[in-house]
Amino acid sequence: MIPQTPTEVTGPASTGSRATRVLGLLALVALGVLVLFGLILSPADASQGESVRIMYVHVPSATVAYIGCFLTTLGSIIYLWRKSRWWELVAYAGAEVATLFTVITLVTGMLWGRPTWGVYWVWDARLTSTAMLLLLLLGYLAVRRLPADYEVRAKRAAIVGLLLVPNVMIVRKSVDWWRTLHQKPTLLSNGLDSKIEGLMLFSLFTGFIAISLVFGWLIVHRFRLAWLEEQVESEGLDIAIAERRAEALIGEVAP
Repeated sequence: MIPQTPTEVTGPASTGSRATRVLGLLALVALGVLVLFGLILSPADASQGESVRIMYVHVPSATVAYIGCFLTTLGSIIYLWRKSRWWELVAYAGAEVATLFTVITLVTGMLWGRPTWGVYWVWDARLTSTAMLLLLLLGYLAVRRLPADYEVRAKRAAIVGLLLVPNVMIVRKSVDWWRTLHQKPTLLSNGLDSKIEGLMLFSLFTGFIAISLVFGWLIVHRFRLAWLEEQVESEGLDIAIAERRAEALIGEVAP
């Protein structure tokens, strides 16, 4: 049964609200602007040609995936420290959304790698460490869904969640620590100088805004859904216990 503390007795009553509808609308508008600039208005790259347009989704997706991993590790730390049910569900929501965007990062990276490197996949340090991050996320979700008491599975998942941010650091530094085909960071790679400019730079920032809005919308909805799922599970357990007690009382009074 899920523990209830005085600070955690209330939660969302549904997955949607006026704020999330506004956030969803902003995300749709931003995605439309991203499609306009990313596919139509921004120019092709001098060396990579039209394939550079994948960057406008690939780079922001990788960034928000890292943010999701950070939320999971942070939520796991706070849960292990304070037994906060709210933060445990934040960690869970962050892991699910981070898994989605890690998959998008890998798929878009493979599509970008085919015209750039000539193959979809190589055992490159950046690609391999990102694949390991995906496996770790899937492991977290698998442990979190194992049939067990809430506190047991939440604690086990939190221990796995602690490993996400260190893995993200390995992914981020892999292009510096090892010889790799993957290019180094495009933005802020040399102080405040950037290797891209003009409409390409604007399109990339539009991608960051659009993908971040989608990420935020998904996080809020997944957290609320997880909260409601746990409420239903807790209520179902309470009902089952009450029924068993009622059966026991009937058995005691029966002749």
